[in-house]
Amino acid sequence: MASISKAEKAYIQSSLLSDPPLRADGRGLIDFRTIALESGIAPIANGSARVSIGTNAQDGGGGTEVVAAAKLEVESVGDGEGVDGGRVVCSVSCSPTAYPLLSQNALDDLQHDMTSVLNATLSHPTIRPRNLCILPGRKSWLLNLDVIVFSDAGNIFDAIFMAARAALWDTKVPRTKSVQYRAKKSDRSDATQAMDMDVDEMAHVGSALDTRQTIEVADFELPDYWDEGEPLDGRQAWPVCLTLNLLPTLHFLDATLQEEASVPLKLLVFYSFLSDATPLLRGMRLLGTGVSDLVQVNSLLKDGEKYARNVWVALEGKLKDENLRRNQKARERFLNR
Repeated sequence: MASISKAEKAYIQSSLLSDPPLRADGRGLIDFRTIALESGIAPIANGSARVSIGTNAQDGGGGTEVVAAAKLEVESVGDGEGVDGGRVVCSVSCSPTAYPLLSQNALDDLQHDMTSVLNATLSHPTIRPRNLCILPGRKSWLLNLDVIVFSDAGNIFDAIFMAARAALWDTKVPRTKSVQYRAKKSDRSDATQAMDMDVDEMAHVGSALDTRQTIEVADFELPDYWDEGEPLDGRQAWPVCLTLNLLPTLHFLDATLQEEASVPLKLLVFYSFLSDATPLLRGMRLLGTGVSDLVQVNSLLKDGEKYARNVWVALEGKLKDENLRRNQKARERFLNR
């Protein structure tokens, strides 16, 4: 977060409002800085990614850098906050070096605001992955998505959602197999053998006249596969964020810190683009001290949808390339064990 003088603010605004508009780095109003994405950066996480925007090509610094990691843990349904079908919990942490001028209280407030925006969007039940359920009514996966902001050179919300979506795309859910532990009353000596049998095998134990209660699943086990599991379900539903920086007569994208400090209002829009379906607006936020009316917001939503689609297409292509690279590495690692 940059602090600029009134003279700097007026100079930046007049440059943006000039004909043609001028930006310090020579970009157009709807041009992004260079974006770099890498997945699988945290070996102990179920999925991870790093996104940097505007990083200096010479020394690798000076840009916005965000890292996201997803970790799965088992929780019991009905105990505490466990939900049948699983749930997603998001959190955002900011490195003090990213905002050296903020006090600890101000940094905590900023982290809370970022977490509320991310969690309200990605934790919504309508986009919850269906394969987070382990045992219906008993066990489910809790997906913790942790995002860390290492540096902020502007456009932080777009970077957070790119990193979060890339980490979720990279996440693999371990395959599970339901098992039942039970000793037969007629033959206690076979108890050990029965405990090693899964549900499918035990379904055939006993005669056709057996009137005992139907076997119920009690627990699960994790089979070992080379690819470490299956991808999260519903990838197309996860949205991207697009930040529209607003001035009285125009808007622009991917603002630097100085440009962000010179605009009175920002509009965050969250879009997902399901295949063969109309784009879905998952949410929107107005940030800043400025004001806007409904007519302007409707016009901005139409433009935002167009810009968000371009970001979506580019991100999808990069994620598919990263997925191929990760699968190849995982296959080679499994074969070389």
